[in-house]
Amino acid sequence: MTITTLKYLIDLIAVLLLALGIKGLSKVRSAREANRLAAVAMALAVVGLLINSYGTSGISIFQDAWLWMVVGSVVGGALGIAIAKTVPMTAMPETVALFNGCGGMSSLLVALAYALFPDQISSAGDENINQVVRAGSIVISVFVGAITFTGSVIAMAKLQGWLSTPKWLQNKFRHFINIALAVSSLIGTIEFLTSDGSASGLWLLVSSASILGIGVTLSIGGADMPVVISLLNSYSGVAAAAAGFVVGSQLLIVAGAMVGAAGLILTQVMCKGMNRSLVAVLFGGAFGMSASSTSSGSGEYVNITSCSAEECALTLEAAERVVIVPGYGLAVAQAQHTLREVTKVLEAKGIEVNYAIHPVAGRMPGHMNVLLAEADVPYEQLKEMDSINPEFPATDVVLVLGANDVVNPQAKNDKTSPLYGMPVLDVQEARTVFVVKRGMNAGYSGIKNDLFELDNTSMVFGDAKKVLGDLLVELKELGVDLKG
Repeated sequence: MTITTLKYLIDLIAVLLLALGIKGLSKVRSAREANRLAAVAMALAVVGLLINSYGTSGISIFQDAWLWMVVGSVVGGALGIAIAKTVPMTAMPETVALFNGCGGMSSLLVALAYALFPDQISSAGDENINQVVRAGSIVISVFVGAITFTGSVIAMAKLQGWLSTPKWLQNKFRHFINIALAVSSLIGTIEFLTSDGSASGLWLLVSSASILGIGVTLSIGGADMPVVISLLNSYSGVAAAAAGFVVGSQLLIVAGAMVGAAGLILTQVMCKGMNRSLVAVLFGGAFGMSASSTSSGSGEYVNITSCSAEECALTLEAAERVVIVPGYGLAVAQAQHTLREVTKVLEAKGIEVNYAIHPVAGRMPGHMNVLLAEADVPYEQLKEMDSINPEFPATDVVLVLGANDVVNPQAKNDKTSPLYGMPVLDVQEARTVFVVKRGMNAGYSGIKNDLFELDNTSMVFGDAKKVLGDLLVELKELGVDLKG
């Protein structure tokens, strides 16, 4: 078996493992193992590259890139482990944005290296790639990679609260700026393709695309940023696939195509879950309220009922079926472990407990699933929106923890609401609803929640972790009284 054949065999195994990994990520039960499969696939890809490099020029590490690849793999792997161990769940969207940016920058650098130093870079697949295809792939990889990198950095900064949208970018004038940058990118592309690899055209493309990524992302509101991150994830896959054509790597082409397709599907799921079109997200900014919707979405609450943790505990203890609705407030409070202790007490009393998971609860799809899995919540108790909604009329108590827009009845009842048409959890149909919130602040949409004013809803004000801690104490005391 030749070195080249061995390299192709390793690449094939890596692609299969990556495909299985992506498929496994679609289910909570298999997500952890699927992630490990994908990590093994990437490790195999690096091993295959090292073997191919060794077969091409030997292990003379001071004469080729072998040392750089080994050092880069070790340093990158160490950074990945450190980030995985230290990043909290609330910062996961920012971390994903950062990783997307790194992927875009990698593809950009690969394409730039080949375009600027074609005589110093060789690839086993060179003879199989048409030069016209390679030139077009360089353009795509540079353009998409630059947008992905700068856009991801801006998305991360906005989610972290380091940046806000400047006032001058909140009007329609920003579209003319972005169109001018797109035209500039096109001019750079034409210059590069018609001038036998003109460096000036290439650098014009890089600079214009980089600024375009900043301009498009900076004008998008924080509510829509999770959608942007999933779209940038797709962009990073497209850039990687294009880079694969540049260097003649079948592995990069297939892996990039899979990531790009998965990112687009995720973007579609998020847009549907938020009742937003992708065009509105990219060109319309954050949730915009028209004059007709402002009256229904604003105003003071006039019929709020609040209760203590003790009263909530008494109702929970008497229930037969309880549904928990986790939201971003639960993640911010890091209260998932306390919640699990509360539900264990309820289950010990014979109460049926399930968790209602909205597709965009938290700040990205799967955010709540991962958060609850971290607290060892059984997978079978996690119910998706479509399966749990018919069960709410037969539910005794719903406990909403930090969720807002995803439980707002306006989405179904008020045609003038900007939320109208958005799929939501029908928690208002339960016998009793308790909403745990720090205050009466609006959700990402910026409008009031009609759920809070319903007769069967009571507010339990306070930090989710503290309220759940108080509930745990009260439930345990009730249990002692009952046994006595």
